[in-house]
Amino acid sequence: MPSYRLGQAAKMLGVSADTVRRMVDDGRLRAVRSSGGQRLVDGASLARLAKPARAKAPDVVVARSARNRFPGIITRVVKDRVAAQVEIQAGPHRLVSLLTREAVDELDLKPGMPAVAVVKATNVGVELPGA
Repeated sequence: MPSYRLGQAAKMLGVSADTVRRMVDDGRLRAVRSSGGQRLVDGASLARLAKPARAKAPDVVVARSARNRFPGIITRVVKDRVAAQVEIQAGPHRLVSLLTREAVDELDLKPGMPAVAVVKATNVGVELPGA
């Protein structure tokens, strides 16, 4: 499962890094310390907290043709034999994408992962941000 630095987690939730630090301190988020002493927030814990979030979506600049891009965190993945449903919480927006199971397996999508919901007309695609 991915881990996030406090600033990254804050951006996904639309809050300050200090707020995320307090969420870790009071137990709302799970975190561990890296070998350098930096707090790393657990991705699954972040996804659970982000699901009901109603914060402003973070700004992300990406060079693509689709204008409606919602960076956020995957909160739920449901797969059957052929199709899959992926829910992304992007600030105050909850977006649901219907994809093929093959695409979800190929991208290895799981709750807690960062993702960008790309909305063009009536379709919502899922992209993973570049490393």
